[in-house]
Amino acid sequence: MRLDGKEIVITGATDGIGKVTARELAKMGASVTIVARDSVKAQQVIQELRAAAGHDRVGFVRADLSSQKGVRGAAETIKGRLPRLDVLINNAGAMFSRRELTEDGIERTFALNHLAYFLMTNLLLDLLKASAPSRIISVASAAHNGARLDMADLQEAKAYSGWRAYQRSKLANIYFTYELARRLAGTNVTVNCLHPGFVASRFGNNNGGLARVVLGVAKTFFAISEANGARTSVYLASSPDVEGVTGKYFDARREVRSSPASYDEQKWRELWRASEKLTGMG
Repeated sequence: MRLDGKEIVITGATDGIGKVTARELAKMGASVTIVARDSVKAQQVIQELRAAAGHDRVGFVRADLSSQKGVRGAAETIKGRLPRLDVLINNAGAMFSRRELTEDGIERTFALNHLAYFLMTNLLLDLLKASAPSRIISVASAAHNGARLDMADLQEAKAYSGWRAYQRSKLANIYFTYELARRLAGTNVTVNCLHPGFVASRFGNNNGGLARVVLGVAKTFFAISEANGARTSVYLASSPDVEGVTGKYFDARREVRSSPASYDEQKWRELWRASEKLTGMG
């Protein structure tokens, strides 16, 4: 599969499955722009990716994606730099064991894992539409199973659990995917999401104490490699098999059903309206 001439943007690509996804797509000939917070690390990754790909069409945009100012700045840079956008991969995400607020006063898990996807995608929609056929891919997780969104407490202000907040943010990714696919029907811009698998990456290492220990043990015994974790993202970004496929959830490169709760269309719309309000996009 060759992707020469394709422009791809991927968030959170200095580590883990994001980095592997960026590398594999660049190796196919795509021009890849990674969005990340750490400039020093990003420059090292860019050199690695260029060497692996055999070309220099790998760029970097710095942004703290938990900050709406950061997301807006990154989107403006991308629009000013890229002539087109064929694939947007919303990959950046994290889990926080303690409740923290961003500079926007929003709970950090919800801000980074959901609102950054929502805001970045909407800011780049005109470019994606102008470049159609194009693809939007969001990395969700099977962790959404069993989760329910409390629309009256989206930011876990009443009682915070790091794992529950993460679960709910991944359910929000799926709600966002399904509602955006509905809204983009007929535009030739497809929208899909995926479960990458439980991956042996640095995910969760930002937490200390027992949470980090338990996650580390689980990774040792049950996790798949970063290369395997990136396979579905690479597939959705590159394969002709999914040309025109939209509003679906994938696992191991196969379309599967997400949780029963994820098909609540009223909740899709409610979350969309709440996200518009929280990002000023309404």
